[in-house]
Amino acid sequence: MDLGQFPVLISFSTTALIFICSFINRKSYWAIERFDIMCGAVSVLALLVWGLTSNPNLAICFAILSDIMAAIPTAIKAWRYPETETWEPFAAGVFNAGTGFFAMTIWTFTSLAFPIYLVIINGILALIILRKKIWKGKANV
Repeated sequence: MDLGQFPVLISFSTTALIFICSFINRKSYWAIERFDIMCGAVSVLALLVWGLTSNPNLAICFAILSDIMAAIPTAIKAWRYPETETWEPFAAGVFNAGTGFFAMTIWTFTSLAFPIYLVIINGILALIILRKKIWKGKANV
């Protein structure tokens, strides 16, 4: 495994851990709506296409599409109820993906696309959560 792929593994592991903890935490609340099911279906479809293709560039595009579809419900929830999310895990995601660039030995679309995407999506999610605090000048960062 190329060390540049390590942030992708960490990102997956962190997401899986958060998902598992949402079942354990008695204070957690989430409701699955029709839009969430649609995003999940597109995400699964993208993963299937990714698994069936032998084109690495197409596989990365579908992996990014899959992750975007999985992130949309989180972004919507964070926009509507920013107090239910914390910005720190997403900031850590930016840092995690960003450090992968230092370990990369191959600079191609296949190796760069997902880490760049992770920096962008985690940055967007952190800013969505912090937006009210930032606009009021009260960001506790």
